[in-house]
Amino acid sequence: MTKRYLTALAGLALLAACQSTGGLGTSDRRTPPGVNARGDSEDGLIVGHRLMESGEYELALKAYMRAAGEVGINADVLSAIGSANLRLGRLGQAETILRRATREDPTFVPALNNLGVVLMEQGKPAEARLIFQQAYALDSGQTDSIRENLRLAIAQSESNVYTEPQEEPNFSLVRRGQGQFVLLSQL
Repeated sequence: MTKRYLTALAGLALLAACQSTGGLGTSDRRTPPGVNARGDSEDGLIVGHRLMESGEYELALKAYMRAAGEVGINADVLSAIGSANLRLGRLGQAETILRRATREDPTFVPALNNLGVVLMEQGKPAEARLIFQQAYALDSGQTDSIRENLRLAIAQSESNVYTEPQEEPNFSLVRRGQGQFVLLSQL
């Protein structure tokens, strides 16, 4: 009788272990307590924008990458990734990604504006001016920051054009033998 009793008791214990009780043992180890692992997550772009506002650019970049995995690669996601790279000082990466965003959607004003900012940071005011002009036209001049960026790009590109020319080096042509000439300069 004790053998049957022990077998029945072991069977009941196995059945009890298989049932979900909602207690501590049922949560996923990766999920913090109080978080519904099966619930909807916040949009990666929204999280990234909030992190950018708080100055957490590296975390924002990770959130934007997660958004790219969730919604795919589009101009909005690429623009967000590019602006995070811009804030992190990765100008080459930012330029590449923002140019791709403008190829995806040539009318996406934030990508154009951010590309213009990258170009200004790289010392390319003439190209930045063209990009800002496109953004300003598409935006119908409604955004103050784009208008200010365009004004700065115009001022900087015109100051480069109208600067005093540097002193030209003094070249002289010297004959060396039959039909040979050498160009000399005084540096």
